[in-house]
Formats: sequence, C-alpha cells, structure tokens
Amino acid sequence: MSHSSRVAPPVLPTAAIAALVITLGACASQPNEGDQAVEAQPVSSLTFAIEGGNLSAGHMDIHSSQLDVAALVLRNSFDSLVSQEASGDFVPWLAESWTISDDERRYTFQLRQDVTFHDGEPFNAEAVKANFDHVVDPETASAQAASLIGYAEEGGYYEGTEVLGEYEVAVNFRQPYAPFLQGLSQPQLGFYSPKVLEQSAEDLKAGGPGITVGTGPFVLSEYTPDQELVFTANPDYDWAPANSEHQGRAASDVLTIAIIPETASRVGAINGGDVDVAADFTPDMAAQVAEGVETYSTEMPGIPYSLYINEGNGVFADERVREAFSIGFDATEAIEGIYLDQFSRAWSALGPTTPNAYDASLEGSWPYNPEKANQLLDEAGWTERDDEGFRTKDGERLSARWIAYTPVPDDRASLANFIQSDLQDIGFDLVREVLEPAQYMESYVPREFDIADWSFSGPDADVLRSHLQTGGYQNVSTVSKPEIDQLLSDAVATSSPSEREGLYQRIQQWNAENNLIVPLYVPSEITAAHQSVQGLEFDLYGRALFYGASTGQ
Repeated sequence: MSHSSRVAPPVLPTAAIAALVITLGACASQPNEGDQAVEAQPVSSLTFAIEGGNLSAGHMDIHSSQLDVAALVLRNSFDSLVSQEASGDFVPWLAESWTISDDERRYTFQLRQDVTFHDGEPFNAEAVKANFDHVVDPETASAQAASLIGYAEEGGYYEGTEVLGEYEVAVNFRQPYAPFLQGLSQPQLGFYSPKVLEQSAEDLKAGGPGITVGTGPFVLSEYTPDQELVFTANPDYDWAPANSEHQGRAASDVLTIAIIPETASRVGAINGGDVDVAADFTPDMAAQVAEGVETYSTEMPGIPYSLYINEGNGVFADERVREAFSIGFDATEAIEGIYLDQFSRAWSALGPTTPNAYDASLEGSWPYNPEKANQLLDEAGWTERDDEGFRTKDGERLSARWIAYTPVPDDRASLANFIQSDLQDIGFDLVREVLEPAQYMESYVPREFDIADWSFSGPDADVLRSHLQTGGYQNVSTVSKPEIDQLLSDAVATSSPSEREGLYQRIQQWNAENNLIVPLYVPSEITAAHQSVQGLEFDLYGRALFYGASTGQ
C-alpha cells in the first residue's frame, strides 16, 4: 500500500499533547445575548491510538511516573513554567519572565496572573511551591521528576522553593544546576491544583477526573483504565507558551486517547479510519499504513535502546567478560534486518540528536568480533565447556540473567533472540526472563540480575546522571564510580555548552571502555496520521502534540 513518510520537525512542547478523541456526533446549542438559540454547532473531535502499556499500574501521577506514556498522555492537562524551542532556547509559558543570579544558584520567576486550574483554584507562587514540595516529598517516591529538579536524598543540588510574592517565586540550589530550565519544560514538573495535593495526594497514581487536575488546555473528563481517556477542551485556556502557533482554546473540543496494546490493531484502526492518529509504531508496521495516511519519524535524543550491565552482580564483575559480551553478537546485522534500516545502530551511550553532547568518534569503534570475544573469555578463565557447549569455570556455567519488563514488543523479542543465538556460539548462556511488573521490581530493586534493557529519551545529556552516578535511580549496579560521579557533577555545574560537551564525551568514552551501557539502536518515535489532520506538532522526543490539532472538518 502506498503511503507518505517524513521526519517530523522537532517542535518542542506547546501546550498540548497526546490526547485524543472518539468522533462524537453530539451537538450543542448555546443562547446568544438576546436569549435566542443559535444554530447548533457540531462537537469537533480527534482520536489518537497508543499502546498505553502499564499506564494503569500506578502511573497516572505526573510527579512520580517515569514512563514516557505518562508524559505523552498527561501533557494534555499539565503546563510548564517554560517551553523549550528546537534551537535549545527557552521561552515563557506559565512564567512570564525569569532571572538567574550571578552565581547561577537562584532562579527567580515572575508568573502569569491570569492562570487558573481546572477546578478554579488560582495558579500562583504558592501553587509552584506546593508542587515542587510534592515532587521532593519522600512519600511521592519521585524518581525522574526529582532528578529533573536536581533533588536527591544525598548529594542533590536542589535546596528549596521560596515564595517572594503572590506571583513571584525563587528556586534555590546549593551549586549551579545547568539542566534546570530544560527540566522545567518537561511534563514531569507540571502543576497540580493545590487543593488536589492537599486533599487527594494518595489518589494521584490512580488518577482520573477530579484528581488529574492541572492548568492545561484539556480537562480529563473520563478515564477507563486500559481502555481510554477522554479529554475536553478547557474553555478558559488562554496561556499557551510563547512559541505556540495556536493560541487560546484548544483546536478540538474533545480528545480521546484509545489504548490499543497490539501494534497490528493500531495499524488496522488507522487504516480503517477508526482513529485519526496512532503512535508507538515499529518500522515494519509503519510500512503497512494505507494511502492517505502520513507517517512521521523523529529520532529520539538521550540514551539509545541499550543493555545495562550490572557489574556488581555475577560474571560481569570481570571487565573482560563485559567486553566479550559487547562484541560477541552482531548487533548491526540484527538491527538492519529487524528495523528495515529505519533505526540506526547506536555506538554510544548518547544518541546523535542529543544536543551538545554526542561523541561521533565512537561510531564503528567496537564492531562484532567473535574471535576477540573468545580470546577474552579464555583469558578470563572460562575455558571449559559443559554438555550443552557453554563455557564453564570451576564448575560454574558462564551465564547472565536478563530481566525484561512485560509487555515486550515483538521487535525487541526478535532482537533478544538474535543476541542469545550469537552469544551461544561463543559459549555464553544468556537467560532472558520476561516478568510481570511486580516480579520485575522484586529483582530490579535489590539489583538481583545481570542485564536490564530500555531506552531513555531526553534532550539534555544529564540523563546519564540517573544511569551512571552513584545512587542514580536508573543505575543498575551497586558499584560506585567516583571518577564518573565527578564528571557528571562538573557537567551539571557549568552552563558552558562547549565545556559540558567535553565532559559528556569523556563519560561516553569511559563507558565504551568499561561496557556498562551497551547501546544497540537509536529509536525513533513513529506516528501515523490521516492527511485530514491539521495542526499536528511534535516535541523533541517525537511525541505528538494536539493543542492546535484538528481534523480540518
């Protein structure tokens, strides 16, 4: 079937997002000033299908969830203090302006005075403080949002938020914290109604109407877990970010997010016209969309889809085993075959589109080399073989346990099978366990595994801090690396793009030598939309933004 495809332009969060809509045939009549009924106007609607995996498993709290799907969905209802442009510059949103102190430790914001929450509560400095206090409250159990604001129980940078006036607020740090504005632009540091934080904090993870209450262009009006979320346009919304082409009320009256876990079913829904837009496509499924459907692909910044090695557990304590593992399977052949050349092979712990950070010198620097892998394993003492052909040492099999979080997409399952097969050829037994969320966390939290896998998008290289710094919430190892801790801290403390780039390149080179993050491919966010959809935009992650979107009918 014919279809068109293009790379989506990287347009950063304008006030909207992934919300969608069932086509409604309802009509509404409104009285005019003379109490005369005007002609009924049809309700404009837009539908959006997503995979939606695990959203209902306690991930409706924008401050505690670290799932991309939560950011995608909840941007509908949550605005940010600032918005980031594709150039990297920041423009006003809920903050009219801001200043940074000479020592770069204090950010002072002048807030808009015309913003209200969906429940009528005013947005002001007290609301900002209440939300940031909620992010850093241990009861919130925040990971990503806390990291974005620079908070950590030990060794963090965030000191607190100070109310200076009704619409003036300051955020203080113990040292310069360069990623702060970028963090502020993300949905995870959006704002709940203070009344909700006070009265319903225990219900935020479950979410729903009356709970998921922000200042955004859409109000969550219905929520059926694992099925759909229905949003309606906020009638009072008139505070979109300065870089948004659309202003005022959202372009569509109703937006419904349909949760369709199966990729083939999402293809069928977009081809059959049951939805207007669909996301979470793999390249092979995107190739199946029908004529009249356009696909958009944005290569994501941050950490590519990678394997994360726990050198504090089992055989990977030996750096020779880690290196042998990294070159013991042919990732290039697997990725080209599975992803039809639409996802590029990753060579570094950061993707090429990560601004002021990527080290291109690492490309091609550690190709598939089974001969060297065998040599390294021999040197490490894994010289014997058992009845199944796997290497052994002192009666122990060379084996690693890879835990995966269900649901696992078919493409990643195929990639895992390919890796397992190649490693078996060099005598390495890779045992992959696909676990339900609760079972996964039973192994993940105490770090009782050897390998985990994910991608972690972010337009600032500071995403490496949560993965490699001692105590980082995504650090899969219990081993501390003081030299990397220092480099990460130095990168946070400088606002010079060139200095930060040099520091992050040193970290990438260190990782390439030590093989703690083994990058596989650079994912792209692939979205399909009917050509009738107008005003569809995308953020730097490739996530669809629906504030100004409509079907053009």
